Amino acid sequence: MMAATGEDSRALFGAGVRAALEAWPALQIAVENGFGGVHSQEKAEWLGGAVEEYFFRNADLELDEVEDFLGELMTNEFDTVVEDGSLPQVSQQLQTMFHHFQRGDGAALKEMASHITQRKCKVRATAVTTARETDEDDADSVEEMEVTAMNDGATTDGVCLQPESSGPDSQTIKEEDIVEDGWTIVRRKK
Repeated sequence: MMAATGEDSRALFGAGVRAALEAWPALQIAVENGFGGVHSQEKAEWLGGAVEEYFFRNADLELDEVEDFLGELMTNEFDTVVEDGSLPQVSQQLQTMFHHFQRGDGAALKEMASHITQRKCKVRATAVTTARETDEDDADSVEEMEVTAMNDGATTDGVCLQPESSGPDSQTIKEEDIVEDGWTIVRRKK
């Protein structure tokens, strides 16, 4: 009887991991835009199992170790560097779920996975082109993405940020705002 409870708890942890990853905007954008190649969706599904296995093999992980692991997976599998501040949040969610799993608290795992799923946002990324001064020797190209979060009807508790202005030029950068060395002056709208 105890083994069935352990298996149920493990399945709940796996479902929680997948919910956290599916709700992670950085991963959503990477998958939707094919940053992982033609098999981006399969990589995202594999990622859930890899994260789950990582926790089972390393029972006493520190938060920064989880962040490093997730960041490395995103870089290696999706050619994506996550700089939106979401790595610590997702890592904390995963670590909290794993602590619930270790204590055998299936109810807390279910509740946490359900809460994450309810707060899930849909995101859309569009390429933003900016004028830059480039050296002729600089062959590396950097493409920036503008991300817009959209609530899919669920309650969000402030997690999904809505754009302040829905005008077509709400996030445009004026050419005079770009200064030497590719820096951009950011001005607050009134």
